[in-house]
Amino acid sequence: MSIHVAEEWLNACSGCEICILDMGERLLEVLQHLEFVHIPVLMDHKYYGQTGRGSELSIPKADVGILSGGIRNEEHLEVARVMRRQCDVIVALGTCATHGGIPALGNSWSSEQILERYYHTESTDPIQAYPGQGVPALLDRTYALDEKIAVDMYLPGCAPHPDQVYAAIMGLVQDQTPSLPGFSVCDTCPTRREGKGDLKHLRRFVQNAHYAAPDQPLEDMRCLLEQGILCMGPVTRAGCGGEAATPRCISARVPCRGCSGPVKPEGNQMLDMLGALASNRIDIHSLPEYTSLLRFSGAHNRLRAKTPKEGS
Repeated sequence: MSIHVAEEWLNACSGCEICILDMGERLLEVLQHLEFVHIPVLMDHKYYGQTGRGSELSIPKADVGILSGGIRNEEHLEVARVMRRQCDVIVALGTCATHGGIPALGNSWSSEQILERYYHTESTDPIQAYPGQGVPALLDRTYALDEKIAVDMYLPGCAPHPDQVYAAIMGLVQDQTPSLPGFSVCDTCPTRREGKGDLKHLRRFVQNAHYAAPDQPLEDMRCLLEQGILCMGPVTRAGCGGEAATPRCISARVPCRGCSGPVKPEGNQMLDMLGALASNRIDIHSLPEYTSLLRFSGAHNRLRAKTPKEGS
């Protein structure tokens, strides 16, 4: 018997949908157990009927609902609520859905400030009003899914590794809930650690990290944070490497950017990162040019809604 699946993308870039396709040949195995009844990226299904004459947004009933992206405008919120009502299980796919992700960087400014910046530059004339006809109204900020609706399963990552997606789907097929790793990227990082770093100040990642040669094993490269490069590994949930375990960024000799969110669900990634820097003798007062990356980690630490969520 097939599991009926509905999938939607909200405030997202479609990278999470691509990670489903990146399962490769395993996708053929997965499709033997799933029947997609709604997935805009692959099939045409109008919210208000194929002729557009419906009066209410409609999504078919499904056993599992997969949602990528956060919630930024009224349409996103409406779609998320309908998905929650129509689906027995809701899966938050990707860091935008689980934590707000990169779009949540915009939470540092109000919607009015963002519109002002977007529509007014030195080379444009002032406008009387912002476009509104047929354009969904913005909410006050970007929300993660679980701030507005109840979520049953989380798959963080930008984008999640196909191994994780495969495990989650097959877990649903077998009526099992896969668990996320409860440890950090550093715990799976094979680089060499010698203790405290030699630098008191971070250096910009405009040059390659120090390592012997590209064909040499990662075990021969010293920890990037100890080299004075801002690496979010100490405070980021492991798993981005999939079954290979080795973190994706580190395997390319690039520092971790924290895309899988904090190790613990309620962890404060930004605060923990400052502690990691201080423990490596790095002066945290020398960080102004890295504030955008730290703000990205701060986007994972948004205030959670205090009101009951739909479907909870």
